[in-house]
Order: sequence, then C-alpha cells, then structure tokens
Amino acid sequence: MIVFERVSKRYPNGREALTHVSFSIEAGEMVFLTGRSGAGKSTVLKLVALLERPTRGTVTVNGKSTGILKARHIPAFRRQIGVVFQDHKLLADRPVFDNVALSLVVAGAPLKEIDKRVRAALDQVGLLGKERMLPAELSVGEQQRVGIARAVVSKPPLIIADEPTGNLDPDLSLEVMRLFRRFSDVGVTVLVATHDQHIVRELAKREIVLASGEIQSPSADGGADSLPHVVATR
Repeated sequence: MIVFERVSKRYPNGREALTHVSFSIEAGEMVFLTGRSGAGKSTVLKLVALLERPTRGTVTVNGKSTGILKARHIPAFRRQIGVVFQDHKLLADRPVFDNVALSLVVAGAPLKEIDKRVRAALDQVGLLGKERMLPAELSVGEQQRVGIARAVVSKPPLIIADEPTGNLDPDLSLEVMRLFRRFSDVGVTVLVATHDQHIVRELAKREIVLASGEIQSPSADGGADSLPHVVATR
C-alpha cells in the first residue's frame, strides 16, 4: 500500500527533512509513526498525501508513484486517502452532515448516495442523530469523530492521521484510536502520527520511530524491526 524507497525531501529554504528513507506498509495494516517534533513525521504524511513530492527517491501509494503523477490526476489520487487532522478543520458555520458530506459533494455524488454514505459514516463513529448540530455544539471528542467520519465517508483504502488525539484526554484518545483499529480490522490501511506512547502500547501495533535520524523501535511482536533506517533531520 505504501512504499518509500530511498526517499529524500529538501524544502526550498534548504532544510532537508528526510534523507534516504525506506520502509513499507502493507494493505490493511495499522502503523504508528512516532518521534519528537521536527523528526519528519509530518513530512512523511505530506509525501503520502501528495501535498509534497520527494526531492529524490520514490514514494508509491496504492500502486502509484507520486513523484511522476501528473497534476490532472492528483485530485483522483487524493480521493483515495482519508485525512484526519489534530484540530479537526471543521466548517464552523455548517452542520455535521455538511462537514462530513463535503468530499462527496465536491466529487459530484448523487444526493441519495450522499445521504446514505454520510449517515453510515456517522453511525460508524457513534454520532448518528447529531447530523444537524453545529461543531460548536459538540464536545472536542465528538468534533474529532466528525473529522474521522469525513475521512472515511468516501470509503478510502488508506487513512492517514496527524496527531489526531493531541487535544484529547487519555480516555477519549483511546476511544479515537480504537475507531482507527476498527477500520484497519476491515482492511483499511491506517497510518497515524502520534507522540502518545500510552496509546501506542495499548494498541500494540507496529511502530516506526523517527529519532536521531534512524528508526529506533522494535516491531510490535517484540522481534527486530525489518524496516531499513529512516534518516530524518530538522
């Protein structure tokens, strides 16, 4: 599903965020990407979502090499990826239903299909019945679940999440991560960037740790991680 082959990323200001990164994530796998601020986690996610292109090396997502994908094909590529943000990025003046439906509306889906999918997505995250409420009327945890519903409403094969529990207390954080695990259990690939080691230990999924320029962690089963080193600098 995701393959990085000797990927480097240098930004226009000269900062090299990643150097010779190589790893792979299988379809249906849930993986945590961890490390301190500036270790390269967000850059990895941006490369996966084609918000950035690699300076060198190859990033392959769902069989497509992002470095050579033509601009006209990028919207269709991104529709195959559900993105969850730490700060939700919800439209404050639109109800929950409209926030979740946004990607379907942009894609021109029929109204009947939009209604069916939005209600199914809200049901998956436990918010069915709250579709007419505004984001400000929801708790922080509910707002994050709206963000997750929006990410999965198009039934993408891949979900990426950037610090999705950064603003939540431990119990809500675990609840959100269990939602991601449920999606992984039915075949969705899930890549989560997080600094919450309690959550990582609780779910016992594979962890890629970016620290001091290398992958530091063992695999989830306690054996040696077979992934090549990742060099990530500020």
